[in-house]
Formats: sequence, structure tokens, C-alpha cells
Amino acid sequence: MTRFIAACLMVLLIPVAASAQGLPSISLGITEANGPQEVATALQVLFVFTILSVAPAILLMTTSFTRIVIVLGFVRNAMGTQQAPPNQVVIGLALFLTFFVMAPVFTEVNETAVQPYLNQEIAFNQALDRGVLPLREFMLSQTSEKDLALMIEISKSPAPDTREDLSLVTLIPAFMLSELKRAFQIGFLIYIPFLVIDMVIASVLMGMGMMMLPPIIISLPFKLLLFVLVDGWELVIASLVRSFG
Repeated sequence: MTRFIAACLMVLLIPVAASAQGLPSISLGITEANGPQEVATALQVLFVFTILSVAPAILLMTTSFTRIVIVLGFVRNAMGTQQAPPNQVVIGLALFLTFFVMAPVFTEVNETAVQPYLNQEIAFNQALDRGVLPLREFMLSQTSEKDLALMIEISKSPAPDTREDLSLVTLIPAFMLSELKRAFQIGFLIYIPFLVIDMVIASVLMGMGMMMLPPIIISLPFKLLLFVLVDGWELVIASLVRSFG
């Protein structure tokens, strides 16, 4: 599992690093193999395409994407703007913020694993071992001890002596639990000011005897005005990025 995660990360980073050295050529075809080496190369290509099909999903679950996209969804729901911003914008913003937050991790993977492997300084297995270390450190820094203890208890495995002995099979679910918990905590804090506005508008309408008028119709412009006046997007994005510090 550890090497599979590292392989997914390296498969996504190697084309980027290789593009700086020159444009690769691609040729597809089925011909008779002249030796075992050509068969091994074909199997490696098949393995790479297999990883590419699942690598994006795995990397999204092991990076900051989960927390960011959930919080952005809470912002939209709290304002009650339905599909504004649309899902494509929310996911795109979450992706680019993920690249921004994970840039130091990806840079370290590139310098310690991808570039030495491309320069034929280390073997592929050694590159996998090096490539997973920065991602493991990031997940450990964002995972609470309570969630780690829970996953170790559920797995019925002995507690590791050191952080390096912790399996990714245990670390990744604990990391996702911690990310979901933090995202919902941030979402709760985002809902509070908008909930106050809804309550004030509902009280005013009830006092005026306009009980048949839905409060959401009146409160929406006020919530948008408040969000614009306090520069809400800047506050949300800055708080999200700083939460990974």
C-alpha cells in the first residue's frame, strides 16, 4: 500500500518533471517481443496506465483537497445561493488551493525521489520509498492522535513503536477522519453569522405580520452584502490555508 501511494504520486509528478527536459514521443502498437526486456517494459507501461486510473482519487484523499472542498461547499450552502458559485468553480478552486498547500510536499518528492530516479541515480523501489515520506509527514501533521488510536484499535494491530512504523493503511483513514472533523468544525463557524441574519430577518417579518413571505428571499441579499463587506472569500481562503500550518 505504501509503495502504491508513492507510485501514484510519482506517476503524476514524473511527466511534469520530464517535460522540462524535452517533449516525449509516444507510439502505440502491438508487435512481437524480441526478448524478455521488451515484455517487462510493456508490463511496466500497463502498470502505469493502471495507476493513472486510480491515482487522482487516491491523491485527493491523501492531500488537503477533502477539507478545502467541504468548507467551500459549506460556504455556498450557508449563503443559500443554490448553485452560485457552480460546482465546477468550487472544485476548480479547491484543486488549485490543494496544489498551493501541497506545493512544499510535491517539491520535496520531486527533489528527493523523482529527479534522482530520472537521472538514474537511484532505483525505482528506492524512489518509491523516498517519495512516500513527505506525504506521510504531511498526513501525520494533520491527523489527531485520537483518530490514529481509533484506527489502530479497530484494525486490532499492535501499536507501532515509532511514527515510521505506522502503516499507511491505518494512517490514511485516520487522516480522512481528522480532515472531515476539521472541515465540519470550520463549517459550523461559517454558518453562525448567516444563521443570525436569518433569525433577525424572520423575527422582523413576523413582527410586521408578513409571515407568508419566506425569510430566505429577504435574508439572501443581506447575507451577500455582509459577505462582500467583510471580504468573505479572502477570509475563508486565508483561514483554510493557515489551518494546514
